[in-house]
Amino acid sequence: MTEVSSAPTDVEPVMVIMSFRTQQPAELLDVLASYVVASRGQAGCRNMDLVASATNEDRIAIVQKWDSVEAQKAHFNSAEMVAMAGAGTPLLTEAPDIDLFDGVSMHDLA
Repeated sequence: MTEVSSAPTDVEPVMVIMSFRTQQPAELLDVLASYVVASRGQAGCRNMDLVASATNEDRIAIVQKWDSVEAQKAHFNSAEMVAMAGAGTPLLTEAPDIDLFDGVSMHDLA
């Protein structure tokens, strides 16, 4: 039986990495976990993971994979993103580092 992937094959995926520093990791993780769950269902979202540093308690990141730059930009203007920024900003010790990466070698395993 041939397995069919639900991910589009004719798009260039885009990776976004958002890195945060906080002195209140439990509180920020709560905010970011809600954001990730709400955002995973958005059009063009291939995956979104919330990760906490195993070596630096104050570092948390979100790794996002999108079908296209357009899908990613639409998400950054979404209600989920605005709500996360409003709730998370007071918990940060510095501005978040947000970077957009081209998919040089990114593959969906499933």
